[in-house]
Amino acid sequence: MTGDAVGGSTAKRKIAFAVFLVVCLAVALTVGLVLNFLEEEVQPAEIGKRSDVIVDCHPESDASEEKCKTRGCVWAPVSDDRAPKCKFPAGYGYRIVGDVKETPMGMRIELERTPHPQYLTGSASIDNIYLDVEFQTDARLRFRFYPKNGTRWELPDSVLNITSPSTKASETSRLYNVTILDDPVFGVLVTRTSDNQTVFNTTLPGFVYSDQYLQLTTRLASDNVYGFGEHNHRQLRHDLGWKTWSIFTRDVAPVDGWNLYGAHPTYMNVEDGGSAHMVFLKNSNAMEVFLQPSPHPAITFRTIGGVLDFYIFLGPSPGEAVQQYTEAVGRPVMPPYWTLGFHLCRWGYTNITDLRVVIDRNREAGIPYDAQWVDVEYMYNKFVFSYDRDTFDGLPDLVRDLHDHNQKFVVIVDPGLGNDPNISRDIRNNSPGYDVFNDGVREGVLVMTPNNSGPLVAEVWPGATGFPDFTNPKTEAWWEKWARYFRNNESIEFDSLWIDMNEPASFIPGSVDGCEKNKWNNPPYTPNILGRGEDGRMYDKTLCMDSRHHLDSHYNVHSLYAHTQAIQTYNALANIFPGKRPWTMTRSSFAGTGKYATKWMGDNQSRWEQMKWSIIGILEFGFFGFSLNGADICGFWYEAEYEMCVRWHQLGAFYPFARNHNALGDASDVFKKGASHRILPQDPAAWDARFIRLAKEALVTRYRLLPYFYTLMHNAHARGDTVMRPLLFEFPDDPVCLSVDEQFLLGSALLVSPVLYEGKTSVKAYFPEANWYDYFQGEKVAVKKDHLDLYTPLEKFNLHVRGGHVIPWQVPANTTHASRQNNMGAIVALDEEGRAQGELFWDDGENIDTYENKQYSLIKFGMTKAGQLHVGPTVSGSGSVLPLLDMLDIYGLKTIPLTVTLDGEQVPVTNIRQSFAIIQLQNLNMTLTANHTITWS
Repeated sequence: MTGDAVGGSTAKRKIAFAVFLVVCLAVALTVGLVLNFLEEEVQPAEIGKRSDVIVDCHPESDASEEKCKTRGCVWAPVSDDRAPKCKFPAGYGYRIVGDVKETPMGMRIELERTPHPQYLTGSASIDNIYLDVEFQTDARLRFRFYPKNGTRWELPDSVLNITSPSTKASETSRLYNVTILDDPVFGVLVTRTSDNQTVFNTTLPGFVYSDQYLQLTTRLASDNVYGFGEHNHRQLRHDLGWKTWSIFTRDVAPVDGWNLYGAHPTYMNVEDGGSAHMVFLKNSNAMEVFLQPSPHPAITFRTIGGVLDFYIFLGPSPGEAVQQYTEAVGRPVMPPYWTLGFHLCRWGYTNITDLRVVIDRNREAGIPYDAQWVDVEYMYNKFVFSYDRDTFDGLPDLVRDLHDHNQKFVVIVDPGLGNDPNISRDIRNNSPGYDVFNDGVREGVLVMTPNNSGPLVAEVWPGATGFPDFTNPKTEAWWEKWARYFRNNESIEFDSLWIDMNEPASFIPGSVDGCEKNKWNNPPYTPNILGRGEDGRMYDKTLCMDSRHHLDSHYNVHSLYAHTQAIQTYNALANIFPGKRPWTMTRSSFAGTGKYATKWMGDNQSRWEQMKWSIIGILEFGFFGFSLNGADICGFWYEAEYEMCVRWHQLGAFYPFARNHNALGDASDVFKKGASHRILPQDPAAWDARFIRLAKEALVTRYRLLPYFYTLMHNAHARGDTVMRPLLFEFPDDPVCLSVDEQFLLGSALLVSPVLYEGKTSVKAYFPEANWYDYFQGEKVAVKKDHLDLYTPLEKFNLHVRGGHVIPWQVPANTTHASRQNNMGAIVALDEEGRAQGELFWDDGENIDTYENKQYSLIKFGMTKAGQLHVGPTVSGSGSVLPLLDMLDIYGLKTIPLTVTLDGEQVPVTNIRQSFAIIQLQNLNMTLTANHTITWS
């Protein structure tokens, strides 16, 4: 069945499917697909061969021929030891029953399980399910499998609201076709209309739908797969060599291949022709994805709850696919301007003096520096919304001093609420009126025990702790009340809340009372998550899965904990700072969290390899809808080494979010009582004069480019663009770019090629086909596709400008507040035709919804023909004064012009660099609220 055509009688449907099967077999021959990939029995001569996708019938590690056949499957090892040995036979899955029914958005199909053994003991099969196919937009397709009888856990709109259009997209304008097959087993085939490329194809055996195990496999268009999170991926383009990635939020450092802080069941597949699509499984339960390599690349989804609710976004470019995804789950939040500055933090400021020393020495060194953060040590016995009036006496005055210097103050706030009765008594002397945990009990806003007898108690930094239930609408007002208490009664005038440990993390498994052994805490199948153990437990370093939330059990909402906390924190901050832009930074996240919070990459290490891995993680979170994200510069765990920390500042200066943050001690001993080793500080001014100079050069360059960064943030918020992006986004048809992950682009115009290896003084950088100019000198370094060895001693870092682009900049100062008062300039980098374009978004940098309320200016730079640059506003709203545009650097001229005019008046040309064909125009004093034309000849 193609498009939204539907069948009538059963007889007609059988005829129709016969026709469709012929059509699909023709397609299969074209693209090398084989629909019937397994026979019921495998002959000995066939063992060792792999003719098609292998759908694993026994993903557990103890597979055997006997266990395989018990499930009605085929034992057929192949020559690759990593490949599954137990396979589903043809016909294992579901078949269509009854008539296909047309719906306002597409079609509904009833499916019935084929007569095969129940797949998993303890997880009852669901024999009859529905498939709803919705043609939501020209580029967005949804198909949702759910039980015919009864209901199951699904994400409510209060958590993630993907608005469905009221009418389906027209068949004539859709970018996709949908074909339904029913022989030898049911499957959905999605193809791209422009080239008939298959983008999703589930016509494979092994579709399982049971109470606590759901499985579906799809073929891939190519082996260019990106995304899925959160993990420490060692390369941007996935290795499909029989890899399993589990998705379940977890507190663990980003070192190995385990499931990490966030849950993002989302991937991008770049097709062989350069088109791209994304797929999102809207499911919050624990899951894993199993990747299979060429020549038959495929992905198997396995989840242990909820429903199978897939969204496909057809692009066709990588950037458009991300735009469509963020249109569905939520555009990235627009951050305040100051967040783009440089930030300092440490877990290990032992007292107020320690903190003052860091602030003072970085000011005195002239380090550009916008925000000071504090980690858990500022609290009284780690009780949230308190500060220790002994060790941090004078903290309110220190915060006021930061504000007097136009700097900001950010505090960490963990969800774990201390309820040790002895500390709870003492804290009232330190913080009069403090009663956070008991107030949560009274208000009924805490996560409860399985039988609702009282709050579930686990253990985090304060010792025994309860946890707010952020799925409860009542929690939001309670959370805001205590944030206000901290700001007003404690007099800590914070500018943002940093929410951490929100996977949620617990230092003991489950609770102080343990967890009952049942199908929630120890399900029939546990994905390959960290800490599952031999008993398959789900609650290692988190809460019991059968604990109760307002919405449902922790089993279903675990991976939504930080997401719902981010929503309520965003709303609380919006009320605390009326009219201002709420901003919060989160460690854990889910699909759509980027609408409410920004993200950093967690507790990385001061190791060279982590620099490369940070690039991959940040790029992936750009896919997931996070624009302002970054990694701890110089690493969090362990002691930073001099050369590495210099190189990391040269890299981190171009992260969307730039923060230097390190730990109290080494990871090996920091949790031991009485551990004596304390690592040295790593803020820029803690090093020698040479280090300060090198770090400052990188950070000054960042501050110079803040108008460009801010414009990228606006484009992410307004239309879903990525800020830091891989080369493949701009050059998807260049095969080399598909695997580049040691370089990245900022927007479409700036290429960053960092030194990532110890002792290296050169970088082998790839330049796709374009004019590329050295940012600092303006020299053209590449035109055609080329790998170049860039000489990069420690005093140098690599930044290149792509021809055809205009990059606005501003004279830098040591804070964003001071920088915004200075004049602006622009680099005009010409392409081969002598053209360039760019834009500048400008508002007051702090008020909420300036874009939505048209309280901003949008300045366009464009060359309609060689030798003529137009500058002027396309939107000129109220709310902020635009600085003057004072200087232009023009790169890539064919010859040095004899005359240059601004609005008909000749202007002098200064700093001519004849050898590079570069000119600089100074003292232009152009008002950006009016239109201007600059010509040269």
